[in-house]
Amino acid sequence: MISATPIRKAVIPAAGLGTRLLPTTKSVPKELLPILDKPALQYVVEEAAEASIEQVIIVTAPGKESIAAYFRPDPRLESRLARSGAHELAERVRRAASLAEVSFVIQRQPLGLGHAVLTAKDAVGDEPFVVMLPDDIVAHSPGVTSQMLEVHREFGGGVVAVAPTPWETVHNYGVVDVSPAGERVYRINGLVEKPPREKAPSNLTIVGRYLLPPQIFECLERTAPGAKGEIQLTDGMSLLLEDHPLYAYEFLGRRYDTGTPLGLLRASLEFALAREDTRGATEAMLQEVTNHRGEC
Repeated sequence: MISATPIRKAVIPAAGLGTRLLPTTKSVPKELLPILDKPALQYVVEEAAEASIEQVIIVTAPGKESIAAYFRPDPRLESRLARSGAHELAERVRRAASLAEVSFVIQRQPLGLGHAVLTAKDAVGDEPFVVMLPDDIVAHSPGVTSQMLEVHREFGGGVVAVAPTPWETVHNYGVVDVSPAGERVYRINGLVEKPPREKAPSNLTIVGRYLLPPQIFECLERTAPGAKGEIQLTDGMSLLLEDHPLYAYEFLGRRYDTGTPLGLLRASLEFALAREDTRGATEAMLQEVTNHRGEC
């Protein structure tokens, strides 16, 4: 097993406009929209905490101050809930603020995922870290980040989460060119952002989890903006490959894209069906909806 530097920090880019969820995201950050009974962003922070990540750096934008408020302790609310006997609810409120040490940096302009990660350079410092996109929620225990840390400990280098995707939709994603390296692990030879199907090197597409060395920041600083003036993380990783190994890991778990209304709905339904305390009511509700549709 290769000796690897412990991973202590995670960067969560949460500065996006949430255009796929407008008009709701005009006033509510998409990261705070709920999956069943807690925000999507909390699931990602919980995944980081499970992987023993100590510091979570959230990249936000002006106007998204409510994200910081959500992770800030609220003794007045906790005390009020406790006095009313709602101790379990008070504990759930308290838990959000105690998962990890959460800090914030501001991305002043929406200049792409690579730029969002670069914004966190000073907060990360000179150590490897993980990037976790809050739109991608993966249901599995252990979580994707914990799985990737195991790959890093065995192989060293950076690690990128990937999933097989139908060939007819690969043009919507970043795609990796790979060679087998181990069970569910591949050595990355190259990366292509949203290639035409006929030019895609594989159907393994990048999912929003990355374990990267600090040298990625220098690569991002050298990355030229693309057609929309955005700095792409995949372009920065292509430069990183010149001197640093990267591995693709086909993770275990079911992934949900909660950046769309139907993706958010599907995640809420499947999470509710998976939980013992909500399964029965959810099944009954779905049956009622099905019966009602049949009557129409």
